Amino acid sequence: MVNVAPELVQGGARLQLLRGRLWIWVRGRLWLQVVAGLVLGVAVGVLLGPGLALVPRDLAAIIGEWLAVPGAIFLGLIAMVLVPLVLVSIIQGLTGTPDSAALRQTGFRFAIFVVATTALAAIVGIWLAVELRPGSYVDLGAIATDGTVSPGSAGTVPRRAPELIANLIPSNPAKAITEHDMLAIVVLAVLTGIACRQANPARVGSFLRFLDGLLEVAMTIVRWAMFLAPWAVFGLMARLVSQVGIATVAGMAVYVLAVLAGLILLLALYLVLVAIMARQSPWTFLKAIGSVQLLAFSTSSSAAVMPVSMQTAVAGLGVPQNLAGVVIPLGATVNMAGTALYQAVAVVFLAQMSGVALSPAEYGVIVATLVVSSIGAPGTPGVSIVILANIVGDFGIPSAGLVLILGVDRILDMARTVVNVTGDLAACVVLSALQSPAADEDRADRQPEAGEESPGS
Repeated sequence: MVNVAPELVQGGARLQLLRGRLWIWVRGRLWLQVVAGLVLGVAVGVLLGPGLALVPRDLAAIIGEWLAVPGAIFLGLIAMVLVPLVLVSIIQGLTGTPDSAALRQTGFRFAIFVVATTALAAIVGIWLAVELRPGSYVDLGAIATDGTVSPGSAGTVPRRAPELIANLIPSNPAKAITEHDMLAIVVLAVLTGIACRQANPARVGSFLRFLDGLLEVAMTIVRWAMFLAPWAVFGLMARLVSQVGIATVAGMAVYVLAVLAGLILLLALYLVLVAIMARQSPWTFLKAIGSVQLLAFSTSSSAAVMPVSMQTAVAGLGVPQNLAGVVIPLGATVNMAGTALYQAVAVVFLAQMSGVALSPAEYGVIVATLVVSSIGAPGTPGVSIVILANIVGDFGIPSAGLVLILGVDRILDMARTVVNVTGDLAACVVLSALQSPAADEDRADRQPEAGEESPGS
């Protein structure tokens, strides 16, 4: 019989106890599981990436695709319930508010919030790009180009506005739903909700009860998806880093710095609004939404995390269900201040790199264009590049530099999605605080009990 030293036995017991306590602590905190998935995903991506060259590129690509399978399943589950969730949430939010005046006031305040923060974000982006001059660090001559200008529809805001307004009404709702045209779906839901408010309650009651059941089914599927969230983040990050490498942003460091600095300033603005207007600690707010931010970072999609954002707004931040049901879906479609800031920096960057001088008046038109373009932009990865290509064409800026932006767009897309989602949740908290005292009591009732874990904790 082998004698084991008592010190080793005690050490093993302590290690086992520590592992048990650590598992209990991690198991109840989704945000910590997501952080672990994020860190491990980056580490695995570095090992598979081109920098270390430990694995042949073909094999690394295959491994990356397999690692991303949980992420694909997670996004598929969310996409499956996204359209019914948007429709039901907005309709219930509109019909669940008995005070029509309060509903109109909330809508007006949200519109002001979106336009003001988006315009301010675009202005900050232009200011940072003008001050840091990221375009002066890149030589456009090193890029193969025929001097052409990216295709853009002539005429910017004034000539686009009538077409934009005319296209707001979804003439074919079935097409809008099957194509996931989020702006058309939001308009359809708003019109349906208003119609339900004005219709005979006895006749629309069964329809609204059906929506209650549909929402419960959708949220159950969302809860299933959340079990996959840490694995989804791990796989998506591992594949991304293995494809692009950590050093991808090195050649565009000043441009990346300008965008990230602007996004940090915009994030700080949201925290200030939460602290001043909602009288809530910024730290408490960030702690509640941590897992949502991490999911937004890994998926690069405001729409993909919208169900989780709604759950966090109600359970983690104490926002009334009817308010969150309207603001979060609308915000995922129209509240894109982070995207506007990114595009402002990118437009000025491309102009500087191409030697195109922009006047103060043109900067003003850029701000207006970005506000209009950002509102209604789909909250899915890569869409902002398409919008950006259209905008630079309007100002006669060559499109050759877009290839450089594409190289770092995925990483910056992840960062600005975090800010966009944070803006949606900040709007929920601020608008909830500005509601009537009755709504404030409802909000207090929905705050988590001491020791209760919210989805973002």
